[in-house]
Amino acid sequence: MSRPSWHRYWLPRQVHPGAWWSWALGLCLAASWTTNPLLLGLLVAVAALVVVARRDDSPWARSFGLYAGLGMAVVVLRVGYRVLLGGGDGQTVLVRLPEIPLPEITAGIRLLGPVTLEAVLAGLYDGLRLATIIVVIGAANALANPRRLLAGLPSALYEIGTVLVIVVTVFPQLGASLQRVRRAQRLRAPARRGRLRLIRGIIVPVLTDALDSAIAMAASMDARGFGRTGTASPTHRRLVTGLMLVALVAFGAASYGLLTPQAPVLLRWPALLVALASTVTALWWSGRDVRRSRYRPLPWRAAEVVVVVCGAAAAAGVLLVAGGEQAGLLNPQLLPVIEWPQLPVLALAGALLALAPAALTPRPRLASEGGVR
Repeated sequence: MSRPSWHRYWLPRQVHPGAWWSWALGLCLAASWTTNPLLLGLLVAVAALVVVARRDDSPWARSFGLYAGLGMAVVVLRVGYRVLLGGGDGQTVLVRLPEIPLPEITAGIRLLGPVTLEAVLAGLYDGLRLATIIVVIGAANALANPRRLLAGLPSALYEIGTVLVIVVTVFPQLGASLQRVRRAQRLRAPARRGRLRLIRGIIVPVLTDALDSAIAMAASMDARGFGRTGTASPTHRRLVTGLMLVALVAFGAASYGLLTPQAPVLLRWPALLVALASTVTALWWSGRDVRRSRYRPLPWRAAEVVVVVCGAAAAAGVLLVAGGEQAGLLNPQLLPVIEWPQLPVLALAGALLALAPAALTPRPRLASEGGVR
């Protein structure tokens, strides 16, 4: 007797990686439109909670902590940069550092000097925005299997997708290699030695492992015919090239039209639709000559739709606020008076909806249960 469809929905399985990356794209779009620390902190918390609830036990799923550490480093560097160069914007002086005189050719640049609260907050807000984007990308990398994402790409984008997947998986692979090296060193119980020698004993094996992996991957790609030329005719290639040029010109015109209020109407959404149609047609046409089989097809079901809609809700909430009367809440004012940041209701609702995949998607199938690594 077959189970009802509702029960099949909750069976453990891997959600389509394209859905997770679409969800992350929505969160990144929301973060790029605001410097509100409350909203950015909420987006980071949403990404972290979804990762904790829906990541599997694969090596790249443990890379989220590395991205979080990188985000914290970005915030510290951004604040340090504002303190080092021009930290005197504003009236609330926190500390007065000795200013280093510079030659006249560097007029407008100052080293150290008075550090104000307004400058520190400006660096903190900018750093938080970039750190949030990094954390969200790390969440997508922890939730989505890069190899399965490559299998789900259109045939025309297979080679480009392979390169992008290799780039995306570098950080998780380094993290997994670091964990293996540290585990091996703990098993060997080395004697106490200097910190420099200990670090060198970790870095050298990690870099060696990365080089060996790169050589093995290059041999594997060469054996599988990566980079081969297709069987398309010259007319076919010229048609695809022409469509991509049309898409590129249309994207440029649409960008100008959407960013310039005085631009003609045809250079806005119509140009964007032409660009999207040309891109889709070129990808479909160029993928006709590429024949690829899939051992494990990637289904797109109701759970994937839920994930994409929740990510789009986060972006839509911020964009609606940006086009309304509360647009100023997305970027709290620092000069001449510091404004306490407030959370817009629509942006808050969108961010909370982005948390829904933590409960409304089936749990991942672990490797111990026969899941795919």
